[in-house]
Formats: sequence, structure tokens, C-alpha cells
Amino acid sequence: MGKTKIEGFGKLIKQMEAQTKRLEKLDIDQFCEAMSKELAARLLAMVIKRTPVGRYPRGSGKKGGTMRRGWTAKTEEEARSGSTTDAESFAESLVVEKRGKEYVITITNPVSYTLFREFGHRTRGGKGWVKGSFMLTISEKELQEQAPQLIEAKLQTFLAEVFSG
Repeated sequence: MGKTKIEGFGKLIKQMEAQTKRLEKLDIDQFCEAMSKELAARLLAMVIKRTPVGRYPRGSGKKGGTMRRGWTAKTEEEARSGSTTDAESFAESLVVEKRGKEYVITITNPVSYTLFREFGHRTRGGKGWVKGSFMLTISEKELQEQAPQLIEAKLQTFLAEVFSG
């Protein structure tokens, strides 16, 4: 049999041991929760932009935008008053629930008529139909198409940080 000279083999083993220790310290749950909140913030930004705003005549006392503000409000009263936060800050405050291998964030709009605007409804008197806006449905579909690339990019950055240090 022939002889093989392997230079740097010990150094390679030490590097692999160091990387293994870094991998053991990784908090995958923390990464997944942060990614979930980022996706939630993106979804909120999309749905807020798509949510129609009511237009009322001057002097009517009505103020449009309640449903739009509702995406970042905890109550309908909060949405009506206008004391809401931006999508990113609101998404950070959301609770991430781990169900098996899934990370779940529930996004709701407490404004009572949001469901009717989303999916459509009968007119007063029941003779006609108002088409739905599908602002959340369209935004969810759009985000589902973008999510794999977003997650992959974040994961590559995350792993690069782990293996570089």
C-alpha cells in the first residue's frame, strides 16, 4: 500500500469541533420566532396598504380609516380613536405560538365589519351584493410566494454569522 501525507488534518478537526460547539449553542426557536414576526410585519404592511378607507362628507362627523387602523389595534375603540402603532412595532408585540413544528402568529382586525369588507356582503334590503376587497386573502397569497426566498436569505445570513465567528 502507498503512503498518504495529510497536512493540516489536526487543524481541520479543531475547526470542525469549534463549529460543532457553535451549532450546539444555536437557538433555532429564537430564529424561527424572529422570522415569524418579520413575516407578520410584512403581511401587516401589505394588508394595511390594501385596506380601503371610507370617504365621508365634511361635517358628517365620520372619520375614514378605522378598518385600516384596526390591523394594528387591540380593540375596535382603539382603531376608531386612531391610537395605533406601526406594523413592524405591532408585529414585534405579537405572541408566537409553537404548535408541533409550526410557529403560528394570529393576526386579527377587531373592527366589526372587516369580515364583510374582506369577503363581500349583501346590500341593505338584500337585493344586491357588494364585492369583497380580499385585502387579507391577496396579501397572504403574495407573502406565501415571497416567504421561501425571504426565509432562505435570513437563514443564510444567520448561518454565516454562526460559522464566521
